[in-house]
Amino acid sequence: MMKRSFIRLVIALAGMAVMFSTSAQAAVTINVNKGRVEPLPIAITDFLSNDALGPQISQVIAADLQRSGLFAPVNKAAFIEKISNPSRTPRFEDWKAINAQAMVSGRITREADGRLRAEFRLWDTFAGQQMTGQQFFTQPDNWRRVAHIIADAIYQQITGEKGYFDTRVVFVSESGPKTARQRQLSIMDQDGFNIRSLTNGKDLVLTPRFSPSRQEVTYMSFEGDQPRVYLLQLETGRREVVGNFPGMTFSPRFSPDGQKVIMSLQQEGNANIYTMDLRSRTTTRLTNTAAIDTAPSYSPDGRQITFESDRGGRQQIYVMNADGSGQNRISFGNGSYSTPVWSPRGDLIAFTKQSGGKFSIGVMKPDGSGERILTEGFHNEGPTWAPNGRVLMFFRQNAGAGGPQLYSIDLTGYNEQAIKTPTFASDPAWSPLME
Repeated sequence: MMKRSFIRLVIALAGMAVMFSTSAQAAVTINVNKGRVEPLPIAITDFLSNDALGPQISQVIAADLQRSGLFAPVNKAAFIEKISNPSRTPRFEDWKAINAQAMVSGRITREADGRLRAEFRLWDTFAGQQMTGQQFFTQPDNWRRVAHIIADAIYQQITGEKGYFDTRVVFVSESGPKTARQRQLSIMDQDGFNIRSLTNGKDLVLTPRFSPSRQEVTYMSFEGDQPRVYLLQLETGRREVVGNFPGMTFSPRFSPDGQKVIMSLQQEGNANIYTMDLRSRTTTRLTNTAAIDTAPSYSPDGRQITFESDRGGRQQIYVMNADGSGQNRISFGNGSYSTPVWSPRGDLIAFTKQSGGKFSIGVMKPDGSGERILTEGFHNEGPTWAPNGRVLMFFRQNAGAGGPQLYSIDLTGYNEQAIKTPTFASDPAWSPLME
């Protein structure tokens, strides 16, 4: 069933095409570089359709935009104009009267061959002009993804930056009692929908990570009580062992080109960082200390690596060149630092910090300057970046709670959102934008 669902997705996307796109210079914009952004009021009308699918797509678009913290969808009860033809220019005065600075209209129709045609238009109500309009063809069971793509187009048009809604998150789904917790590798859309299990839960799985170039995941599994690093092809369900290494392996992660996996290997009480070329299966050692070096993450250009090490007596964040040279410590605040992850934009490194009995999620520049704490609590861990580098997802264990849950937060630190899952969840990893 899992394979068939992925195959249907690939076929659907092969038939999806953008038919037209128009845009004009408009006055309505959002400056995402400000410290705190006032959400933009936007009216998202129910897309016209012969069934409930049109309003459902509108609802997903509104939820995506609202969750970003940059948009405030206007209550539909306040709408004055009823859209009967989304191709016609709306009555802008009616939308300005309810302070909707932008308005979205659209239509869903079914083609003779069974495909859906989805079209939308984004209007700047105060400038009185269309900002963009697009049209897509796809299979009916792919409707949620169409909604995410439309939300991305709106986000990009108004902010000037790529969206992140047409993405997936792989994570560890946890169920059962604390003393006998079952952990499965699972995947979902970024909004928590379309959850699917990728492993059967018989063996412990840890630290899943997406490939930046393919729909492929690397993760650790203790199958047969032997720790191994696996590669899983999401489209086919094919799984393979990266390699059998003596001792423990930790924190596998892809290089930016997807051709290597970088990881930490523990031998004789210490752990060092290695890379493996996925084509030749050759390994290269990058660190050589008596400490524990782990959690490596490449910069987006592949030239540098950040990692954590306790070589100074406490966990701290270091940066080195991709060949292992030039190893420098960059974290110097109070407490311990761990799980560094380089932003897709290259401008920041996210981390977990333990200090004063709390676990915090924060960011700093690659030279260690500009440290900012975004959120803190009883136990926060495992940050992962959205592909546009504006939002982080992590997992949190609240005091007295039965298990961990997923949360997201943007770089302002003000927009924190719980990501609902049917079970406890940990170790999230965000995918790149789907193609």
